[in-house]
Amino acid sequence: MNSAVRPPWRAVAGGVLLDLRVTPKSGRDAIDGIEQMSDGQTVLKLRVRALPTDGEANEAVAALIAKSLKFPKSKITLERGGASRVKSLRLAGDAKAITAALETITKAKT
Repeated sequence: MNSAVRPPWRAVAGGVLLDLRVTPKSGRDAIDGIEQMSDGQTVLKLRVRALPTDGEANEAVAALIAKSLKFPKSKITLERGGASRVKSLRLAGDAKAITAALETITKAKT
């Protein structure tokens, strides 16, 4: 990750908030790395096969993050952006451990 770009996650009480930019209806489920958007916000780019209807894409995003981080899906909640491509997830748990896992999965993508 470029050191000038801040990570798309931040520790909060009880866990971590993770900012995402999601592309639904993709050919595969994947984490594509970190991107700084035109407004300066840093996000983790994801793509999911699910359609953005009836919360399917949001469920697929939570499942992809849980699988990638080896983290319980039950501890992931949608904080904001339910109907938007830009979302925030709350990952409940030890912020240091979650941050370390996020750094590990994004290191290979940059």
